[in-house]
Amino acid sequence: MLIKPVQTDRDTALTALRAFITQGGYTPGDRLPSERDLIESLSMSRATLRKALDALEREGVLWRHVGKGTFIAETDGKIGDRGLNEISHQLTPVKMMRARLAIEPAIAREAAINASGEAIVRMKLIQERARAADSWDEYEVQDDNFHRAVAQASDNILLLALFDELNSVRRSIALNIVVRGTDRPPDGHRSFEQHEEIIRAIDQREPAAAYDAMRTHIKSVSARLFEDV
Repeated sequence: MLIKPVQTDRDTALTALRAFITQGGYTPGDRLPSERDLIESLSMSRATLRKALDALEREGVLWRHVGKGTFIAETDGKIGDRGLNEISHQLTPVKMMRARLAIEPAIAREAAINASGEAIVRMKLIQERARAADSWDEYEVQDDNFHRAVAQASDNILLLALFDELNSVRRSIALNIVVRGTDRPPDGHRSFEQHEEIIRAIDQREPAAAYDAMRTHIKSVSARLFEDV
């Protein structure tokens, strides 16, 4: 005799949320509506919605940035949930930046060796969007996209997976120490030039220069957040 599985509220909520994402045409990088809007659209309680969001985040379908919202993740190369919530509670922001410093320059070096022409075009397009961002929130979305595009350009699924795990931890650590003096990045924002130097090194197939450019960039970001790492 076949036993029909019991459908729980969580299962129903997950099904409804997946359908909402699919039918809404959301693609990687898109931001979902606010919790309030989702509660109204899906006719479920806040607690039930949050359980469904948590489940999809663990599966790598979504990622959440404190104070910015919930986004559709790019899941190729994703290892999956490995206790990132626990790690983020044990890791200091300084150690997180040191991990970036150890990993991302090596990824940039591999990108300079392996990047396709399409990958380089994508990095340049993301950089244009970052320069055109009309808010810090939008800039930071494009900054995330840029660093992941470099990892994708390495053409190494393990490096991409390592980057995604590191980036998931980074996003879960709220760096609320940054004080913005403007509504959007100024034209002279240092990361613009640094990102372009990374692209230039990758485009010209200069692995050592790409490594150095990424290391310089992360050191610069670290110096703005902390005294040094």
